[in-house]
Amino acid sequence: MEVRSENNVQVRCDKIPSQVIPRTRLQVWFFRVCSSILLWTCLVQLVAVGELWHPRLLTGLTNRISWITRPPLRVQQSLYSPPPLVPPRNYKSNGFLKVSCNGGLNQMRAAICDMVTVARLLNLTLVVPELDKTSFWADPSDFEDIFDVRHFIHSLRDEVRIVKRLPKRFSRKYGFEALKMPPVSWSNEKYYLEQILPLFSKYKVVHFNRTDTRLANNGISLNLQKLRCRVNFQGLKFTPQIETLGYKLVRILQERGPFVALHLRYEMDMLAFSGCTHGCTVEEAEELKRLRYAYPWWREKEIVSEERRQQGFCPLTPEEAALILQALGFDNGTQIYIASGEIYGGERRLAPLRAAFPHIVKKETLLDPVELKQFQNHSSQMAALDFMVSIAGSTFIPTYDGNMAKVVEGHRRYLGFKRSILPDRKKLVELLDLHQNGTLQWNEFALAVRQAHENRMGQPFHRRTIPEKPKEEDYFYANPQECLCEGTNCDDLLGPNNSSTLQGLSGDQI
Repeated sequence: MEVRSENNVQVRCDKIPSQVIPRTRLQVWFFRVCSSILLWTCLVQLVAVGELWHPRLLTGLTNRISWITRPPLRVQQSLYSPPPLVPPRNYKSNGFLKVSCNGGLNQMRAAICDMVTVARLLNLTLVVPELDKTSFWADPSDFEDIFDVRHFIHSLRDEVRIVKRLPKRFSRKYGFEALKMPPVSWSNEKYYLEQILPLFSKYKVVHFNRTDTRLANNGISLNLQKLRCRVNFQGLKFTPQIETLGYKLVRILQERGPFVALHLRYEMDMLAFSGCTHGCTVEEAEELKRLRYAYPWWREKEIVSEERRQQGFCPLTPEEAALILQALGFDNGTQIYIASGEIYGGERRLAPLRAAFPHIVKKETLLDPVELKQFQNHSSQMAALDFMVSIAGSTFIPTYDGNMAKVVEGHRRYLGFKRSILPDRKKLVELLDLHQNGTLQWNEFALAVRQAHENRMGQPFHRRTIPEKPKEEDYFYANPQECLCEGTNCDDLLGPNNSSTLQGLSGDQI
């Protein structure tokens, strides 16, 4: 074959070996591959020798190589060592239990623990609980926005079967209607076995539309009490987004030293609900009254504030909290984290507390606004951050014994009876008034406050039971004694002679 070039020179291509060029490239490629293999073989041998003999010259090199070749720690944990799943409990389900929780985050938390326990008692399949979206806070969060739903389902699978939603055959689309009802408050096992269980034979699905305090504090089987604890302390894990930011808050605070988590429950909803207006202006008192009438499920409307305060049913005001903290021995170097939402009256009401304790911080002052943006208008998610900080605090002090105060108190007991100073508000109001009218001098007042709280610091004791008045007895989640005595003689641990004397506390000794 002849090919004519640009200079009209004829070249016979059949005289050039057709495989010369490709063969040359193949040889180069083969040489490079062999060289790379040889080089990596030598490198691997070098690393092996370095790890065996660990000569000084090779230490840095082997460390760098091992760091480069291993996956990042976070990837290792998530991809290579997932937590083992507990084997599922094999049982015939008697039906589906659907629940709608009501109240704030910690009231709903306790209710979820109770409903898992009820499902276990009755051999039911539990549908992932619905959270309250219609209360004062109007938080649109779903369960999976606050809690790790996958962990919740899998970590409890050896006790209860939990599903994310009802099967389609039980939907309204197919004309199915579940039985809606609120179970009786403070109910025992007999009530659920004899009155609730038979309903599932007829309806297949029962929907509890109220879940607050629907299981008794006492008289429940030990295995079920321990299941309540397991759900609370292990099954209910916050989402990674909440945990990441919560741990960051704790780290920032702990790097600055010990801190007091002060649950200052001086918020608009609490004041309106309780009718407590001590220290408020006339206009503020009227605003709170209007709000109380606006919510029909707040049953008491006409409330005499001063009577309520003298009975110990009002949260401490910021001014009262400042005096109590000082009387307890906390000095002005104490770091205080305000674990609450917006304080009613804002900075004007916080001023006396801030003057006495300059190192007051809140999540809004410790974090960048961008970090908190995803939680704005989600009060339960914000409360979850406060919950995490309150659990970690050197000392926890609630100014009102609401649901968060009680659940945090119990969690701190579970973590080793961490110090929780629980104010006796009825006694404190009496002492505060005597001090402010000049009857008690400061030293007398401070001594009386300390003596009143020697046995109110979260130390071990038996739950107080009042069978006829369960609402007035000690709350299970504030003192889950059945879950605090593993490997310990409970009588010794929970005996009467376990008081802890309050000492003067400085900012370094909280």
